[in-house]
Amino acid sequence: MVFGQVVIGPPGSGKTTYCNGMSQFLQLIGRKVAVINLDPANDSLPYECAVNIEDLIKLSDVMMEHSLGPNGGLVYCMDYLEKNIDWLQARLAPLLKDHYLLFDFPGQVELFSLHSNAKNVIMKLIKNLNLRLTAVHLVDAHLCSDPGKYVSALLLSLSTMLHLELPHVNVLSKIDLIENYGRLAFNLDFYTDVQDLSYLQHHLDQDPRSAKYRKLTKELCGVIEDFGLVNFTTLDIQDKESVGNLVKLLDKTNGYIFAGMEASAVEFSKIAVGATDWDYYRVAEVQEKYMDDETLNFND
Repeated sequence: MVFGQVVIGPPGSGKTTYCNGMSQFLQLIGRKVAVINLDPANDSLPYECAVNIEDLIKLSDVMMEHSLGPNGGLVYCMDYLEKNIDWLQARLAPLLKDHYLLFDFPGQVELFSLHSNAKNVIMKLIKNLNLRLTAVHLVDAHLCSDPGKYVSALLLSLSTMLHLELPHVNVLSKIDLIENYGRLAFNLDFYTDVQDLSYLQHHLDQDPRSAKYRKLTKELCGVIEDFGLVNFTTLDIQDKESVGNLVKLLDKTNGYIFAGMEASAVEFSKIAVGATDWDYYRVAEVQEKYMDDETLNFND
């Protein structure tokens, strides 16, 4: 049984930086890690990858040969990878004995919310190689400062969760930069817990650009709340404590923490339950570190 992460998220959300930082952290705590680059457009990797899709297909070659743009080219590459899944499985085989796997996927959001190629690749690997994977969906934390963009991020997170059908953790990445684009209207827990989006309506109403979309935004918020699936944890990839807390959560999500255990259902449940101080480290401590003390607390 092999454990790992499927790292996804929009362009600029920090996927490659995450894979680099996460692999270093996991190695420091004694795990053998293999990073698998499945982004054919990622030609400047800061980490040493065990498998690189560019050995199979390159986006630049696809765009030139088939006269495709970047988006169409990426869809083609994922389709090609799916049809040549044996190539990927053969290169993963030597890693299955003792490595923890990090899959670095492209940032084109349509691959994980609309198209089936990337999902099919993941599902075939899970079935054929007996993998236990968690989707780690990164969202740039600065989007919280713009209510419209935040709602878009929520909708993307929800559609990705429903489409991939994997154990799933949404992460507000670059949390140390959360207020670089403006002070937040609410405490951080409003954005991480996604409890009552009606409070956003007031702020959206103040923006003349969103006035004509008021009804649409309200309905979208209703859809997100009705599903009740989306929430976020936080991450500063340069802070080892922040990375460590995320690793603990992921280890529960993909089952790594239970591997090799022989215990009763009661003992398993004790391990699975969240730590009593989890919300402090996920939200309160982060707010104390990175957010202005004068942040308005409308949701108190």
